[in-house]
Amino acid sequence: MEFMLAHSGMFIGFAAVVAFLMAWGIGANDISNAMGTSVGTKTLTVRQAIVIAIIFEFLGAYLAGGEVVSTIKDGILSPECTIPAQDLVLGMISAMLSAGLWLIVATLFSWPVSTTHSIIGALVGFGVVASGIKAVQWDAFGGIVGSWVITPVIAGVFSFFLFVHIQRFIFCKFHPLKHAKRIAPYYVFLTVLIISVVTLDKGLKHVNIELTASESWLLGLGISICAGIVAKILFSFLHFDQTLEAKKHYANVEKLFSVLMLMTACAMAFAHGSNDVANAIGPLASVAAILSSNGEMPSGAVSFPSWVLLLGALGMVVGLATFGYKVMNTVGSGITALTPSRGFAAQLATAGTVVLASGTGLPISTTQTLVGAIMGVGLARGIAAINLNIVRNIVVSWVVTVPAGAFFAIIVYFIMKTVLLAIS
Repeated sequence: MEFMLAHSGMFIGFAAVVAFLMAWGIGANDISNAMGTSVGTKTLTVRQAIVIAIIFEFLGAYLAGGEVVSTIKDGILSPECTIPAQDLVLGMISAMLSAGLWLIVATLFSWPVSTTHSIIGALVGFGVVASGIKAVQWDAFGGIVGSWVITPVIAGVFSFFLFVHIQRFIFCKFHPLKHAKRIAPYYVFLTVLIISVVTLDKGLKHVNIELTASESWLLGLGISICAGIVAKILFSFLHFDQTLEAKKHYANVEKLFSVLMLMTACAMAFAHGSNDVANAIGPLASVAAILSSNGEMPSGAVSFPSWVLLLGALGMVVGLATFGYKVMNTVGSGITALTPSRGFAAQLATAGTVVLASGTGLPISTTQTLVGAIMGVGLARGIAAINLNIVRNIVVSWVVTVPAGAFFAIIVYFIMKTVLLAIS
C-alpha cells in the first residue's frame, strides 16, 4: 500500500482514464438505446439526437447523478468486509476496466446491453474473490436485482396506459388534431414536472443549492404550469395540412407528437445521465476517497470532487458522438414499429421511471426500462405488434452481461495485482 500511496496521483490518474473508458462505453451503447426511439420514429436525425444527448446527458449527470453514485459506490460492497485498501483500489479499477471492455465489444456487435449489469456484476465478482461471499451486501444487491425486473414492468404499465389514453382521447375522436392540441399541453406539464421536481429535490445539492421537499414541489409545479401554458400557446401557432378530411388528420397529429418527442428526448437524455453516470464514476469515487485518505476507506457517504462527475459526463457524450450510431437503431425499430405518438409514450414512461429511481438512489437498467416501455406500447396494439425474436435476443444479452462482467473483472484484477507486485 505504501507504493500506491507514494504514487497516488498516478493511480488516480489511471483510474480516471479507465473511468473515462467506461463512460465512453456507456455513451456508445446505453445512450444510443435511450435516444433510439427518437431516431427510429424519424423525429430526430442521428446528428440531432447526438447534440441533444450531449447537452442533457451532461446536465443530468452533473445535476442529478450524485444520489446513484453513492448507491453504487457504497451499496454493493460491505463497508465491514476485510478487503485490504490496496486490493480494493485494484478491484474498483478492474471493475471499471472489465465493464468498459465488455461495453466496447457489445457496441462493436451492435448489442444493446445493460451497463448497470456490467459494473455491478464486476463489483460482485471482484468482491467474492477478494474477500469471500461476505464482502457483498446481498440485501442491497438483491434490491437492485429486483429493480431490474420491477422497473421494466412499471415503465411498461405506464407506457401501455399512456398510449391507450392517446388512442382513446385523440386518435379515436372525429377531429383528432383538435383534441391533440387540447391534450398535448398536459403531456408537456407531466414531462416537465417529472424532471424539474427530481432535479430540484435531489440534484441541486451537488452544486450547493438545497431546497426542502415542499419547496421543490412548489417550484416544480410552477415551472411545469408555465411550460404547459407556453406549450398551449406554441401549439396554437403550428400550421398543418388543412386539406385533409377530419378523420384523416392522423399525419398532422403525428407531427404534433414529433414536437412532444423533442421534449421527451431531452427528458430521456437527462434521465439517462442522472442514473448511468454512477456506473462509470462510482468506483472512481471510491479509489479517489481511499488514496486521498491515506489508505483508509471513510465510513458513510463520501463527498467526491466535482471533476469526477464532470469526467463521467464528458466520457458519455464522447462515446455517443463517436460510436453511438451502431446501436441507436436496434431499439428504435427492432422491437415494434414506432410512430412519434408511440415513441412519445415509451420515452415519457422511461424518463419518469428512470429519473424517479435515480432520485431515490436506486440504480436501474435504462435499457431494460426502455425495452419494457416499448413493449408496453406494443402490447397496447396487440402481441402480434412485438417482434418476440428481438426481445428474446435482448433478454439473453442481459443474462450474459452479469456473469461476463464478473468473469472479466476477476481476470483483470489478478493481472493488475501481479503487475503491481512486480513493479513494487
